[in-house]
Amino acid sequence: MTMNIYKIQNAEEIKQSENSVLVLGYFDALHKGHQQLFEQAKKAAAKEGLRVAVLTFPESPQLVFSRYNPSLLDHINFPQKRYAKFAEYGVDDLYLIDFTSHFAKLSSDDFIETYIKALKAKKIVVGFDYKFGYNQADSDYLKRNFQGDIIVLPEVQYEGSKISSTRIRSLIQKGDVRQVEQLLGYAFSTRGIVVHGDARGRTIGFPTANLALIDRTFLPSDGVYVTDALVSGRRYRSMTSIGKNITFGGTELRIEANIFDFDGDIYGETIEIFWLDRIREMTKFNGVDDLVTQLKSDEEIARNFENS
Repeated sequence: MTMNIYKIQNAEEIKQSENSVLVLGYFDALHKGHQQLFEQAKKAAAKEGLRVAVLTFPESPQLVFSRYNPSLLDHINFPQKRYAKFAEYGVDDLYLIDFTSHFAKLSSDDFIETYIKALKAKKIVVGFDYKFGYNQADSDYLKRNFQGDIIVLPEVQYEGSKISSTRIRSLIQKGDVRQVEQLLGYAFSTRGIVVHGDARGRTIGFPTANLALIDRTFLPSDGVYVTDALVSGRRYRSMTSIGKNITFGGTELRIEANIFDFDGDIYGETIEIFWLDRIREMTKFNGVDDLVTQLKSDEEIARNFENS
C-alpha cells in the first residue's frame, strides 16, 4: 500500500477520511526506539481496521526555541529516506506541518480539539517522554483528556543508555558510524551528485567519485571509511574519505568514494553512500608512495569488512 504524504499549514487542511491510530513525535532519526512506536501502532491498527497516521515536522522544533546555528537545519536522514522509512514501518498517512511560533502557542487542549480530532484518532501512540502544547503536557494529560486509548512506549536502550537522536548525532560527529547503525537499525547514509574533482586518484590507481552534497544531513568526522555506494540501483563496496586532502595541500572539505569493481563515468548522477565503519583518521603522508601503500591497506580492510 502506498503511503500518502500531506503538507499542511493548519488543522483545517487535514483530509483524514478514515479513523486512525495516530503516532506523534518529531522522528528525525527513525531509530530503534521510534520503530517500537510504529510496531505498536501497526498492531493496534490491524486489530480494528484503522489507518496508521503520523503528524510530524519537516524541520526541528528547536528552530523556534533556540538561538540559530546552522546545524539546526541538518538532519540524520535526508527527506526521501525519512519518508521511505515511515512507509516501511507501516504508516498510511503522513502529515507534515511546519513548527512555527503560531503552532508553538497552541495549548494542549487546543491541539487535542483541532489536530487530534481532525486526524480521526481512535488511539494515540507516543514515547514515554512525549510533550505537547505550550504548557508541555505529557502522556498522562492525554490519558485524562483524550476520549480513546493512549499507548505509551517505555524507553528503549542500547548498551545501558537511551537510544535517542541526540546520541546518534553525537556518534555521527565522532565518526562512530558502526554504532550509529546499531542504534538506527539500518545504515546511516549521505547523498551527493558526482562532480569533477582533481582527478588525482585516477593517476595513482584509486579513481574516486567526488560528491557534491544535495541534502542538509550530518556528516561523519574526517577520516577514511568502509562504505557501500548505491549507483543506479546497485550497491557496491567502496571506501570513502571525508576531509581536506591534506597530503596535497587541500583546503576544502571533500567527500571522495573509491567504488570497487566499478568502471564508468557517472558525472551528474546522484549516488548514496552508506557509512559502515571508520578505518582511520585523515593523515598527511610524506609522498605519493606512502599514500598508495596506505590506500592498499585501506582497500583490503574495506573489502573484507562484514556487517555484524
